[in-house]
Amino acid sequence: MAVILWTAIILRLVSVIFAKGFGMHDDHFLVIEPPYSWAHGHDYSNYLPDAAGHNHPTGHSFFYNSIQYLLFLLLKILRVGYPQLQMLFIRLVHAAFSLITVVLGYRITARLYDAKSARLAGLLLAAYWFMPWLSVRNLVEVVCIPFLLMATWLTLTAGERKHPYGVYLLAGLLFGLAFSIRFQTIFFALGTGLALFIFKKWREGLLIGAGTLAGIILTQGGIDFFIWGRPFAEMTEYIRYNIHSARDYIVGPWYNYLLDILGLLLPPVSFFLFFGFFRKIKKHLLLFLPAFLFLLFHSVFPNKQERFILPMIPYVIILGTVGWREFAARSGFWIHRPGLHKACWIFFWSVNLILLSFVSTMYSKKARVESMTYLSHYHDVHYVLFDDTYRPDVKIPPTFYYGAPLHVYSLCEGNPYDSVKAQLKRIPPDRYPAFVLFFDDRDLEKRVNRVKALLPDITFETTIKPGFVDHLLYELNPNNMNQTIYIYRNRDFFPYKIPGKRK
Repeated sequence: MAVILWTAIILRLVSVIFAKGFGMHDDHFLVIEPPYSWAHGHDYSNYLPDAAGHNHPTGHSFFYNSIQYLLFLLLKILRVGYPQLQMLFIRLVHAAFSLITVVLGYRITARLYDAKSARLAGLLLAAYWFMPWLSVRNLVEVVCIPFLLMATWLTLTAGERKHPYGVYLLAGLLFGLAFSIRFQTIFFALGTGLALFIFKKWREGLLIGAGTLAGIILTQGGIDFFIWGRPFAEMTEYIRYNIHSARDYIVGPWYNYLLDILGLLLPPVSFFLFFGFFRKIKKHLLLFLPAFLFLLFHSVFPNKQERFILPMIPYVIILGTVGWREFAARSGFWIHRPGLHKACWIFFWSVNLILLSFVSTMYSKKARVESMTYLSHYHDVHYVLFDDTYRPDVKIPPTFYYGAPLHVYSLCEGNPYDSVKAQLKRIPPDRYPAFVLFFDDRDLEKRVNRVKALLPDITFETTIKPGFVDHLLYELNPNNMNQTIYIYRNRDFFPYKIPGKRK
């Protein structure tokens, strides 16, 4: 176990140091920008109620954001003001918390089958190509996993404890905390309680339910009552929004997540694990049923995004390892073909190692992050213009890395040149953009000259390029929007290039 744990620690430290940026919209703009703004006296995206009563719940749980808010308050007290250093600390905290997944994955697997299977499951949880990178992200679908596994471990071992009923209650409480981070994880609590009922452990199932309810009341009820004056305000808005907007996002077939799991876990081993996951359903019902109900719900629900399925991945790895090893040890086909079996695993680990080396160090959304970091070298930048002419809209800037709010004028298909021209005519010159950021090099000279007709004193400042993986993803599919960014400075505001960092 020590080797596995040190492997997990080293790989996660690599990601802590090198895997800067953010993966997608939700792991930055929902859980970094708002709590950072609260710690510094303003309200990003108007999440909190204002004095006039204009703001309303948006359907985002405040439990995880409250934890992030406390971390930013701590950093403020410690006078750690540089955003990149703050995020290094945030990544380190998340990496440390993710080690619970590795440890409990090992212990649960050892309990279900044997030590050799536990070593394999632990190593997979430590070193799967996506695990270290995801472990340092602020994704609710990942942050909830340690809570789920702690609850599962307590449920499995409660009968051996001195006060088992209290342990079941505590397991339920942990399910409630997981729910308050990612609402859909309620199916893990429901599945665990239902499995206990199937085993005729009525009192234990009810205690799981009571603990879960207590955790939900404590977090969703208490925090929302404090903020909105009524309990469960965000949860009810989340449910309402998702029912109303179920088809407004990516809609896929019912088998979409089956393909995602098989691809994510890398063939042919992914087929081994998926087969093993379904092999001994009754024997491992306490793990299988919660994960299966979670999968069933997401397979039926129209909105399908790959990250939604992440909370069940450790369960597939644990049960898949146990089920496959148990099967392979008794299968005549595999017993007589040890070379083939070994070759499958060698191929898997080879591909996994290649992907791991790239993904674990991936600086995601580098151009967008570094462009804001670059602007932070200047003082009192309040207005900027984003020119992404050939896109329907412009991407939201990660202003956390600038260190203060920014107002963005957008030049895009949804707000074309004539609209921007009219907009600038209506405002005083002191509200003109101090910088212009051009996204992508398509017709760049033509676009620059067109903007110079509005802002004649802009001059080229620097080029911010995406990271290697971002660039590769953009070349494969331009919809990824990982463009090179060309920064131009408005000399009306800043006559000279100013090096240095924001103080």
